[in-house]
Parts: sequence; C-alpha cells; structure tokens
Amino acid sequence: MKNESDIISLRLLDERDADDFMEWSLDENVKEFFSVGHFSTKKDAKIYINRSIVRQQWFRAICLNEKPIGYIEVLPDHGIERFRGEIRYMLSSKYWGRGIATKAVKMVASTIFVDLPYLVRLEGMVYIGNIRSQRVLEKAGFTREGVLRKYHRYKRELRDLVMFSFLSTDQLVT
Repeated sequence: MKNESDIISLRLLDERDADDFMEWSLDENVKEFFSVGHFSTKKDAKIYINRSIVRQQWFRAICLNEKPIGYIEVLPDHGIERFRGEIRYMLSSKYWGRGIATKAVKMVASTIFVDLPYLVRLEGMVYIGNIRSQRVLEKAGFTREGVLRKYHRYKRELRDLVMFSFLSTDQLVT
C-alpha cells in the first residue's frame, strides 16, 4: 500500500534522471510487457533521454516523493484528423500494487484535453496478459472496448492487445 504521506507527481524527465530511468527501464518484470530502448550504460541512457524522450510532445516522469519511478506519455496521432492520442505508462515493479499508476493516469486524463485541446479520444492498449495494467485503466475510468487480435509484435511474437478509451466528455473517476 501507498503511504498516505507519499506525494505522487508528474514532471519532465531529463538526463539527470538517467540512474532512475535505467532502474525501471531495465527492470526484468517490466520488460515482460514493454521495452523502452536499447542501452546498457548510464551514458547510453542519457543519450536515449536526450534523443528520444526530451523531444516528445507529452512525456512525464512519474515521481514518488520527487524520485522518478516510471513514466507516462501521450502520443498524439499525427494523421489528418489528429483527434486521438495513445497513453502509455511504465512503473518500476517495486512500486506495483500501490495505486501509483492509477493516480498518474487519472492526473493525465484530468489535464490532457486542456494540454492538447485537439484531442477528443485517449486510447490505452494493453497486452492481454497484463491484468494489472488493465485494472489501472479501468480504475482510472477508461472504457474497455475489446481485443485487438495479433495487433502488436513484441520480441518476435504477435500479441493481442486490449483497447481502452477515455473521451474528453467522459467523467473522471475520483
């Protein structure tokens, strides 16, 4: 359980966070479901942060008492209509089951339609075997829409994903 005095916040990530970034990015429990990038040293992690993360339109570190323990991002669709965005998040496994990811998703859902006003729909796609992540989205008020069969290739395997959505007109769960 999360300690009541713990403070969960979101902030920009930068190269000074490389050690924390490596901790959750290289976490074997996390890598079962998702991989961030390919790096093995702090220098490589800093390069990855500067080249791939800092340039993203909407990417935040999930912090517990100001320490980055994961990330959350929204990837806007850059198609012609640009009304959708995909939410992705990752949390170090030692913080799983404490409600932190759910709170971070709620924080994003409460502000993303202001930060990116052209969005109408926020989508979350979760590997069908990742029950914990599905619960995060459900508890944050996302609607489960169905299964996308053989939708994503991960480690040479085609995986089914569960599609969730949160619309700009949906009510936030408190």
